[in-house]
Amino acid sequence: MGLPLTSQGDAGFEEARVDRIFNRRLTDRRPAAVVRPETEADVVAAVRLARDRGWQVAVRAGGHSWAQWSVRTDALVIDLGGLQEMEYDEETGIVRVSPSTRGGAELAPYLAERGRFFLGGHCPTVGVGGFLLQGGQGWNARGWGWAAEYVVAIDVVTASGELVRADATQNSDLFWAARGSGPGFPGVVTRFHLQTRELPAHFAHTVQGFHLDDFDEVMTWLHDTHASIADTVEIVALTKTDVQVSPDPILLVTALAMVSSADESDAALAPFRTNPALDRAIFVIDDEPTTPEAERARQLEDNPEGHRWAVDNAWLTGPAGDVVPAMRRAYTTLPNAQAFTIWFSMAPLRELPDMAFSMQSEIYLASYVLWESPEDDDRCLAWLDGAMADLEPVTVGQYLGDSDHTRRQVRFMSDDAWDRLQTVYADRDPDRLFVGYLGDSENRNHWE
Repeated sequence: MGLPLTSQGDAGFEEARVDRIFNRRLTDRRPAAVVRPETEADVVAAVRLARDRGWQVAVRAGGHSWAQWSVRTDALVIDLGGLQEMEYDEETGIVRVSPSTRGGAELAPYLAERGRFFLGGHCPTVGVGGFLLQGGQGWNARGWGWAAEYVVAIDVVTASGELVRADATQNSDLFWAARGSGPGFPGVVTRFHLQTRELPAHFAHTVQGFHLDDFDEVMTWLHDTHASIADTVEIVALTKTDVQVSPDPILLVTALAMVSSADESDAALAPFRTNPALDRAIFVIDDEPTTPEAERARQLEDNPEGHRWAVDNAWLTGPAGDVVPAMRRAYTTLPNAQAFTIWFSMAPLRELPDMAFSMQSEIYLASYVLWESPEDDDRCLAWLDGAMADLEPVTVGQYLGDSDHTRRQVRFMSDDAWDRLQTVYADRDPDRLFVGYLGDSENRNHWE
């Protein structure tokens, strides 16, 4: 039985070209063909077929890439949606999963039944494949680290068409690259081996809502305070429109404690009671018990299916007097009622292990613009471009997971890591079978 290959001109090609693609602002890039393997042997055969036909290879795991990394002109798209595996080892706490596994919708409840937890993507429908390859900005990254740090091994089909295991002791160059190179990874990961954590016994959140007039004061206080807060707390400040609270966008300061007890959450969330604008808050929720399921449901509500999206981000650094004014457009001039901007604390910075992911700072900012009509494309894209341009003086780089290098070039790994990745390419994929990054990325900030 041959590979389930759908080529240009075949019935169903257009559906296969963009199958499971989350961003409905669809690219017009046209692959040579799409294959949906059902086994690892199929993946091996697909890579070898691409080599024989002179095609490059693009890989689709969850389809949640905003830039649609997997839809590449004249390439063979290997759509991994047909690989379905979740297997947990009670002795080691390691779970083996296929790349298309949705971290929140599938892996999280599977692990919760076993009293375990993994740092998957905040939006429940994000597949683990691209998420982990890009570093994995998951739940409480400031305290628990990047999800890629919990990858203990991968099974990968190389450019030569061989299935190998890569970990810290064998094929370690591929293991290094798989933790942070994102769509530049020179191989097809067919299985991740992930170290899980004990499921926290108690979840509680604090949420404070403010009018945008209080933006400068609140964000300056948060900028100066977040590094001192317990590392069991995920800290996010966002602007969004919630018509049940106000017809206008509001600023939300949110803190989610993932701890062992109610007493621990009370102590961990106490610093938020010192917010100097608290007496002007529209509402305050203080140390209220919640659940992982409720938090994921809220994330799903903020990331609805079937919309056109444009997303960009920046790692920010500097004093509050420089950073807060630079963020103002991104926070106080949202282009529509569905758009939102987030500020994500990574302070105090943890030292990263030896992996391709090597770009971070104390503050992560990302703007997410979603709309429905193509007629709004130019306006929404122009707003996002302007908001990111304002941030450039305090930007050191960006995170691959919320980027689109067809629109602008920004550094996403250290210079040393970038040079090391070129060596991996030379050794593992000298003919560049795998498509790599969109926009011919050179790992640089275009304004520099």
